[in-house]
Amino acid sequence: MPKLTALKVKHAKPGRHGDGEGLYLLVSKTGAKSWMVRVMARNPENEWKRRDIGLGSAADYSLEEARERARETRKIARTGQDPTVVRDKVEDIAPTFKVASHACHEAKAPGWSEKNAAAFLSSLALHVFPKIGGLSVDTITERDVAAVLSPIWQSKPALAKKVRARVGLILDYAKAQGWRSEGAPRQSLSALLSKQPEGGQFASMPYEELPAYVAKVLAETETMGRLSLLFTILTACRNGEARAARWSQIDFDKNLWNRPASMMGKTGQPHSITLSPEAIDILERAKDWRTNPKDCLIFYGKGGKRLSDMTIGKVVRSTGYHTHGFRSTFKTWAVECVPNIPEAVSEVALAHTIPSQVERAYNRAKFLDMRRTLLDAWGRYVTGTSSDIVQLPLLRA
Repeated sequence: MPKLTALKVKHAKPGRHGDGEGLYLLVSKTGAKSWMVRVMARNPENEWKRRDIGLGSAADYSLEEARERARETRKIARTGQDPTVVRDKVEDIAPTFKVASHACHEAKAPGWSEKNAAAFLSSLALHVFPKIGGLSVDTITERDVAAVLSPIWQSKPALAKKVRARVGLILDYAKAQGWRSEGAPRQSLSALLSKQPEGGQFASMPYEELPAYVAKVLAETETMGRLSLLFTILTACRNGEARAARWSQIDFDKNLWNRPASMMGKTGQPHSITLSPEAIDILERAKDWRTNPKDCLIFYGKGGKRLSDMTIGKVVRSTGYHTHGFRSTFKTWAVECVPNIPEAVSEVALAHTIPSQVERAYNRAKFLDMRRTLLDAWGRYVTGTSSDIVQLPLLRA
């Protein structure tokens, strides 16, 4: 009976970990992981011996793939053939794009920063491997690459450019290894892709991807930058407003963030944001960082000074999106997922100016209640505690 699971493989400590039927996961002191199967097989001298056969890196082969390779190796051994000879003949064939990607990463990563090395593989795993990861690297054409890039070429232009460059690097690496006759397609690929927009709107994350991203941020080491980003997302505010937020502006009795006119920029009008339980939780976490008993910034940098825009930007940079784009994410979610709440409610939640007659059409207290309903639902959605948001009760003026 198999003993390993994907989770056990991920968290395995240095040593040898058995899966059964002779398959082992080997973890070095540096954390490098590889697969090995122990079989009775003929050696080059045609003698039957117990032999340990390497099956490849755990970065290239999943647990299920390793089990399949182990089964094939045992089958070859039973025929009396030397498994290593058969293996080496197979590996002379061009590898899959996924295997070539890991080989390229291993060769190039020592010259990159830790952040860039991690972003290289994570972007491929999300946007590339599901489409072409299993294709032989020598068969990939410009049409395959265009099919990978098309879904993100307009919606996430910055990320799409990075993915294009990374795929190109891998294909060029494959040519240098002799796995391809040509390097990465360039001019022919450009002919298949539309022109990207210049400037304009900040790249916004599709709301379907946001809960997974927030879960990732919550699982990472807590910092002022990450707390500020999470508060920005949960309140749909501008990140500059979150960085300027002070404890005196928070009404914990009413769960409101009362922003004075001085920090409201474009509108120049005081504005209050209702705080969901999830936003309050972020503030409670921030309390643990508080060292100044007097009124001060909630999210601060060195010396108690205001965080820089770059501090928050660094947290989202690897995604290819912009911090300000989360406001667009909220707006799209509100329109598409909560159509029974008037659009004017989300506009006011974003502190956008709306015609006075629209706001006058609603009782002001009711309007605040609707905003609270909307942002509470947003908090549940963003943190993954509930996706059943389309069934909110219809609220009328």
